[in-house]
Amino acid sequence: MSDDTTKYLLTEDKIPTHWINIAPDLPGEPLPPLNPATKEPAGPEDFLGIFAEELIMQEVSQEPEIEIPEEVREVYKLWRPTPLYRARRLEKALDTPAHIYFKYEGVSPTGSHKPNTAVPQAFANAKAGIKKLTTETGAGQWGSSLAFACGLFDLECEVFMVGSSYDSKPYRRSMIETFGATVHRSPSDLTEAGRANAQHPTGSLGIAISEAVEIAAQSPEVNYALGSVLSHVILHQTIIGQESILQMEMAGEEPDTVIACFGGGSNFGGLTIPWLRRNIREGATTRFIAAEPAACPTLTKGEYAYDFGDTQGLTPMMPMYTLGHDFVPPPVHAGGLRYHGASPLISALVHGGMVEARSVAQNDTFAAGLQFARTEGIIPAPEPTHAISVAIAEAEAAKQAGEERVILFGLCGHGNFDMASYDAYLAGNLENLEFSQQEMDEAMAKLPDGVPAI
Repeated sequence: MSDDTTKYLLTEDKIPTHWINIAPDLPGEPLPPLNPATKEPAGPEDFLGIFAEELIMQEVSQEPEIEIPEEVREVYKLWRPTPLYRARRLEKALDTPAHIYFKYEGVSPTGSHKPNTAVPQAFANAKAGIKKLTTETGAGQWGSSLAFACGLFDLECEVFMVGSSYDSKPYRRSMIETFGATVHRSPSDLTEAGRANAQHPTGSLGIAISEAVEIAAQSPEVNYALGSVLSHVILHQTIIGQESILQMEMAGEEPDTVIACFGGGSNFGGLTIPWLRRNIREGATTRFIAAEPAACPTLTKGEYAYDFGDTQGLTPMMPMYTLGHDFVPPPVHAGGLRYHGASPLISALVHGGMVEARSVAQNDTFAAGLQFARTEGIIPAPEPTHAISVAIAEAEAAKQAGEERVILFGLCGHGNFDMASYDAYLAGNLENLEFSQQEMDEAMAKLPDGVPAI
């Protein structure tokens, strides 16, 4: 047996003690969210109806680091620290001089990175006396993670699951129910938002968010929890990148390029922000690439503007890259990436030129996922196959240049509950859906009026 290391493991005492907040490191004055009614800057009080105060304070904090509660770190010990792997067999198959590493979040109880924020959100709400949380979910990773976390802290959980995923991913739905939550197909007939969007039976994350927010706003004992986009969510995910820095030190290397898939921004921000802060503070030159679906190319084709986070316009307006809040993406299998908007934090980084964005066609992502599964033995969820596809392209570029580059990508979850997606690809039934200029023009015409230009 060779002495080559395949996986780099940290002990539980290396679980981070603080989350990293990139907000104070961003250049210029931060752009505030806007109240949907007045279109004036929204303050913490505008979020109190649906979020716990502790999470709101994290959302607006300018502290560079925020301490992780001990109760949350104790739960993190169930799966953290997560492993970092050197993808030696993939490197060999590609015949590339590049060194490819991946940080694997599929070892969590729900098989993805989502519990990293579900646990602190459930803890903060339970501490505030909230009895129930509502949420949306795309492919089901977030819904199952919040259901798991609510069970730990004796909270009820109600999940609105995007219709296309509800139909195609029945075992994600079963997982949500196994952890004790109630799940509805969205759009549903339970809310005004659902009934107003009945003409979009495949649903969207924007519609599901509207439904969940509507329910949460009806009772002081019910709050809403979001699995991506907002700053406090991305904050909680930065434990991923912090661990990867220690693990890359164990490997004796630093990444030239860090890649992660992008939907709303939690997975991408979680891996990249600790590394990106080194660029800002220490002058490091690491490249960062956000990989998104060609069918929902928020960063690569969207407009940087104020827009609602949901379809019905119930949420504050955020400064972000957007395809338009009423855009209903086609039912691609990477359900967790079917979101019209983007994290304001990540949007600012892209707009400032610190992060690159690249869109990938659906069939190309599954081809990359199969190659990865057949070399590394892990079936990736459809979402991170976008990152794998870009990582393979970067490894090929290193081969063409004859350079020994170091690539790190995020494998944010396994695909063991997504086999219907692989069935469709193997049968040749997947389409390469693209976002057209006509769709873009129609979406931009419906952006909110009377808000500042960015």
